Amino acid sequence: MKTSIARKVSMALSALFLMVFLLQHFAINITSVFSSEIFNDLSHFMGTNFAIQYIMQPILIFGVVFHFVMGFILEIKNKQSRNIKYVKNNGGANSSWMSRNMIVSGFLILTFMGLHFYDFWIPELKTKFIEGDWTGMIEGEKGLRYFAELQHKFVSPIRVGIYCVAFVFLSLHLLHGFSSAFQSVGANNKYTRALSKFGVAYAILIPLGFIVIALFHHFNHC
Repeated sequence: MKTSIARKVSMALSALFLMVFLLQHFAINITSVFSSEIFNDLSHFMGTNFAIQYIMQPILIFGVVFHFVMGFILEIKNKQSRNIKYVKNNGGANSSWMSRNMIVSGFLILTFMGLHFYDFWIPELKTKFIEGDWTGMIEGEKGLRYFAELQHKFVSPIRVGIYCVAFVFLSLHLLHGFSSAFQSVGANNKYTRALSKFGVAYAILIPLGFIVIALFHHFNHC
């Protein structure tokens, strides 16, 4: 029993950590809609700062891996603990679609993250750690490269479509995950209703904001 509670709490804490990162990631990316210079400056700072690159980035990677591995473990444990008679019950009567399909939305988000890493993180690692270029400059041109690289990735309507669908699933995942995370750490108090409303707003507005960013750069580039 204690082990099960510990798993749920650790899962919740990793979820809250990733939601803070997601908010920070959005705050930087949304600047690309308003100012290429601000986006370039922020991206260059994040990409060259020692603490972020060598301390926060490894912690973030660990948090992502831990969250998804723990999610799969909890799903397996939950299935093993269910009695056979529950098969006859109508799952939709007592729980939402989001809560019953967290593992599905989580797997789709994990798959999308593979594409996202391929688009941005892996090329960044190659540029900095293999080619040794930490300048952030565009070869043969003036100015930083981050904004141009961002726009280039959203030229393809297929890629933009994949990003938009992925953020819809992220929204569904967050709609249940936000409130579930706070419940798991025992945050059931007079602020529960306010946290629930904030969670719904977060789960809708942040993914929607990422969709707006992808569509903006697709149509603005074309």
